[in-house]
Amino acid sequence: MDPQSIGVVITTYNSSVWLEKVLTGYENQSFKDFRVIIADDGSNDETRALIDTFRVRDILKIDHFWQEDEGFRKCQILNKAIAETACDYLVFTDGDCIPAPNFIETHKTLAKPATFLSGGYIKLTMPVSLAITEQDINSGRVFDPNWLVKNGQPKTHKLWKLFKSATFKNLMNGITPAAASWNGMNSSTWTSDLIAINGFNEDMQYGGLDRELGERLWNYGHTSRQIRYSTVCLHLDHARGYAKPEIWAKNKAIRRAVKTQRSYRAVNGIEKGK
Repeated sequence: MDPQSIGVVITTYNSSVWLEKVLTGYENQSFKDFRVIIADDGSNDETRALIDTFRVRDILKIDHFWQEDEGFRKCQILNKAIAETACDYLVFTDGDCIPAPNFIETHKTLAKPATFLSGGYIKLTMPVSLAITEQDINSGRVFDPNWLVKNGQPKTHKLWKLFKSATFKNLMNGITPAAASWNGMNSSTWTSDLIAINGFNEDMQYGGLDRELGERLWNYGHTSRQIRYSTVCLHLDHARGYAKPEIWAKNKAIRRAVKTQRSYRAVNGIEKGK
C-alpha cells in the first residue's frame, strides 16, 4: 500500500531564521508531490511573513496551523495538524532540521502498513548552523561531509550517515545499536493510525513526548523500521529552554504507565477523555 498524499509536519516556534533554511531544503526535494504542514506553537508575525514569502515563490504547497503562545504546547498544535490534514501519510520533523534531498522520497518508498519509520539526524555546531546559506542548500553541498568539516563540523562517525552507498546504509541500519523509536525530527506513519491512538498525549511537555507516541504505536500493533542511515536531516543548533527536572519526571511517569498498562490510546489527545 503506497501513500496517496504525503504531508511533512514541521513544528516551529519563533525561529524564522532556521525555518527559512528548512523550507529551502523542502524546495529541493527529489520527490515533489507533498504538502508542507507547519505546526506553529504561537510564533510571531515574522514567521507568518516568512511563510507568505515561500507561498509567493509557489514551489511548496503550505498549510499553516497556528495557536496562541501559552507556553510549550507542541502536542496540542501537532494534534490539530493531524486532525485537520487531508494527507493519508505524515512525516514529522522540526523547524530546525534541514532535510536531505531524498528525505520525502525515502519515507514514501519505505512506507508499509502498520509500520512507522525511524530516521536519523546530524546535530550541527552553532558556527556551521549560522554559516549555511540558501545557495549551500540549493547546491546540495551542505550534505557533503567534507564541506561540513571544512566549515567547522567535527569529523566523527556521525557523518557516516551522509555516505552515498546504499549497501553501506542498509548495513548500518541493520547493525546500529540505536532503537527504532519515534524520533520527532525524522519519523513517519499513517494518519489513520495516529488518529486511532488519539494523536499525541497533551499531558506531555518537553522531554520524551515523541518516544511516548512511538511506544503507544508499538502497543497498537505497529512495528518500527530503522532508517537512520537511509535519509537524514541536519539539526541546526539552538538553546533548549524547556528542559526542567520536574517536567522530565512527570513525562517519565507517563511513559512508564504506557509500558506497564500496554495502553495505546491517549486520554488527553485529539479527542478529550475518550
